[in-house]
Amino acid sequence: MVKGYVGNETFEKALDLFEKIDIELDNVIYTIAFNCCAKLCNDRAMKIGKKLLAEMPENYRNDNVASTSAINMLMKFGDVESAERIFRSIKVKDIITYGAMAKGYVGNEMFEKALDLFEQIHLSLTNVIYTIVFNACAKLCNDRAMKIGKKLLAKMPENYRNNNITSTSAIDMLMKFGDVESAEGVFRSIKAKGADIYGALMNGYNLNGESWKCFKIFEEMKEKNIIPDEIAWNILIG
Repeated sequence: MVKGYVGNETFEKALDLFEKIDIELDNVIYTIAFNCCAKLCNDRAMKIGKKLLAEMPENYRNDNVASTSAINMLMKFGDVESAERIFRSIKVKDIITYGAMAKGYVGNEMFEKALDLFEQIHLSLTNVIYTIVFNACAKLCNDRAMKIGKKLLAKMPENYRNNNITSTSAIDMLMKFGDVESAEGVFRSIKAKGADIYGALMNGYNLNGESWKCFKIFEEMKEKNIIPDEIAWNILIG
């Protein structure tokens, strides 16, 4: 029932029901409640989420799903220090746990910490990790970020280039670095381009003083019957 409320985005009802539960909680209920609190992110959710976390049995802290949900919740609350404590307490961390932590750092504008964490990962990377790191590098835009971002992009598996979210992040990063040519290279390598990819390229051209190229890209969009997103329209009419 609680999961159903969360699935239907009726988060307050989920918390109402959760507070009526008199039986011992399992890791599934903890996970659902943390996810619900993360979505609401209001005073009530913060109070319930933190109380629940404090009461969670120690053995559940090594359940990566429950702990990752707790990290995500705390990061949404802006409580980075508590999220870091949970992260450190997990004995065997998986790539999803690292992803939640890195995403939390980026969400709290701690981009250097996101890169510090990335450099500690010795697991196979997912498209989510690539996207998060590209976003962090784009925000920092310093020598370290450029080095990490370009090295990571060079190692990225070919199949991830056709993930529009990841490739959009890569294009945005390269354009922020002023590397228009490499951004165009990534753009050309994508087989199925969505409006967001075109928007990222056009935004990059605008950022680097090459706005005239946007009209050529717009013509390509028309030929392929791709409807421009809000970013693309704003650039064209700007």
